[in-house]
Amino acid sequence: MKPAPFDYVAARSVEEATALLAEGGGAARPLAGGQSLVPLLNFRLIEPARLIDITRLRALDHVTETAHGLRIGALTRHRTIETSSILRRHLPIVAHAMTQVGHLAIRNRGTAGGSLCHADPAAEWPMLALLLDARITALSREGRRAIAARDFFRGPLSTALAPAELVSEIEIPALPAGAVWGFEELARRAGDFALCAAGVVLAAQNGRCSAARIALAGVGGTPLRASAAEALLLGETLGPGVIAAAADAAAAASDPPDDLHGSAAYRRHLAAVLTRRALAAAARDLA
Repeated sequence: MKPAPFDYVAARSVEEATALLAEGGGAARPLAGGQSLVPLLNFRLIEPARLIDITRLRALDHVTETAHGLRIGALTRHRTIETSSILRRHLPIVAHAMTQVGHLAIRNRGTAGGSLCHADPAAEWPMLALLLDARITALSREGRRAIAARDFFRGPLSTALAPAELVSEIEIPALPAGAVWGFEELARRAGDFALCAAGVVLAAQNGRCSAARIALAGVGGTPLRASAAEALLLGETLGPGVIAAAADAAAAASDPPDDLHGSAAYRRHLAAVLTRRALAAAARDLA
């Protein structure tokens, strides 16, 4: 299939891009990597009147270390993030998770901001944003606002962005001192979206868990932060029993769909298994 007719404009600056979005009145869409948008156009699931090409806006393509964490430009490619020495040093879970995004050709074109805005509940970036307490900066002609990841995702392919807003940056706060991580994902084939993925971040003091984060993808309409499971870990020594209980609690909090790729019961089972594996891997690094 081919997309419905649309106008095309290549923005020369962030200011021009936000002005064009405002003029579009909700009928304009920004084009970044195009790995999610173009298929939607081809299937005519969306029919914008105008595409605003933002790929030349180099100000939105960066990985920057700050005193309080990292800032990743919305146009930063998955492959850039995967190979970034800054990410590998400070947030290796992000660099590792990028290796699970599609195939190399997709990672060379797809962008962090595009993945967040597409908001596929089985994608890696939405889950990572939730896991890492990211803040997403949105720009418009009226100014800028920061949206917490927990407030950004409204449902499948739905976000809190206004029609005239453009994501410019993802800000990720520094992790607790000594934090370790685990990441597990299962897909039917290499490069497919995850049937389920689990990411965890842990820290410990005096042999007991002092910080715990668990997030899941593919088990609901949005990525899931398993807060009840996290609470089970705090203050505990992370032995097999505690880890298994937290994994079961994470699975119980999920609300996976039934579809041709797997039943809800199967995905809930995966949530428990993958969370347990990710927690066990992280706990080993705490030892």
